[in-house]
Formats: sequence, structure tokens, C-alpha cells
Amino acid sequence: MGDMITFKRPDGSECNGYLASPGNKDDAPGLVVTQEWWGLNDQIKGMADRCAAQGYRALVPDLYKGKVTLDAAEAKHLMTNLNFADAAGQDIRGATQYLKQSSKKVGVVGFCMGGALTVLAAVFVPEVDAASSWYGFPPEGAADVTKIKVPLQLHFAEKDVSFAPEAARALEAKLRQAKVSFESYWYDAGHAFGNEKGQNYNKEAADLAWQRTSQFLEKSLK
Repeated sequence: MGDMITFKRPDGSECNGYLASPGNKDDAPGLVVTQEWWGLNDQIKGMADRCAAQGYRALVPDLYKGKVTLDAAEAKHLMTNLNFADAAGQDIRGATQYLKQSSKKVGVVGFCMGGALTVLAAVFVPEVDAASSWYGFPPEGAADVTKIKVPLQLHFAEKDVSFAPEAARALEAKLRQAKVSFESYWYDAGHAFGNEKGQNYNKEAADLAWQRTSQFLEKSLK
């Protein structure tokens, strides 16, 4: 359904990505879809296809520069070696700017590691119009989340062993205190409950989170 494309980062270097479009609607709203720690695999391409089917130009930047893995240890290694500031400020920002050339509004949606990057993008990418993060958020001190000015949506898993629920609650408290416009939802599920190929897949939670994400993006971007 989509194609691999190349776009420019703000620093002038190039990044590859997977772009799925809704037919010939060049001016449809844009969505940067941010990968889990596995890389730009078929599962995340499928998420982009799903977004395109809902009327978005969906672009997944290849943050690992061609590497994809099925092995959790290798995925952890790839994620640990990823420069998050560069990924958010260059790859995601470049993808957002690319979409903005013909989309009036562009949002970011991300899962797991991509969820953390989605929150960073809401802080550091001025072109972003809305952000929806699934079970991922940056570590304390990585970004001043009180500076977020765009609508933000957060999905958390009660039984998340990768991103601690108490840290998620601390994030909520900080956002509330700073009067950041956000909505957050909790699911009785494990980490990555929305990944239909993963061991924690929870269809009920995934469907509900997707419904909420769709409504949020529609309101914010369309």
C-alpha cells in the first residue's frame, strides 16, 4: 500500500521512511508514525497503512537506518544506542516538515520507544500539531514536558514492565501542574498491548485505544 521514500532532515542529511497515502489526496492531514524498538518492520508499516485507510498521509521514519530485529536483546541494544534527541529533532522533525509541504496539519503517533519519542516531538518539533503516545514516555529530565503547547494524548498500561506505571503517574502530575492540555487513559494490560504480533496483545484494550486515538487525531488534525 505504501512506498519507501527519502526525505531531508533539518541538518540537510537524508532519512528513509515508509509513506502510506489515502489515494491521491496530497493535501490530507499528515501523521508521523513512530516505530517500536523492533525497527521499521511489517507491523509498523501495517499501522501506517491503517492510518492511511483513515485518511492520513502516514510516514514512518526509519530511525534505525535499515536495521530490523525480532530479538528482544538486539532490539534493546538498538534502542539503547539510538540518539533520542537526534531521532526526535532530526528524523521526526524532518518527516513532519516533509508532510507539511502539502498537509496543513501533521500529528505524531508512536508506540513503546516511539511513544517516548512522540512526547519528545511534542516538546522539540514546533511543526507538530498533535501527539498521541502509546505506552512510552521519555525518562525524567530528558525534556521539559511543561513546555508542550499542542494537544497531547497518552495511553498507559497498568501492567507495564518496560515503562513503570508510577513514572507515568508522575508525568501526569507534572503535566497537570503545568496546565498542559492533555488526556490520558489507563488499560488493564501489559506493555505493547496494541502490537497484534506481540505476546502482550490485548484486542479489547487495543481497539479502545485505537478508537480514542482516531477521535483525538480527527479533532486535532481534520
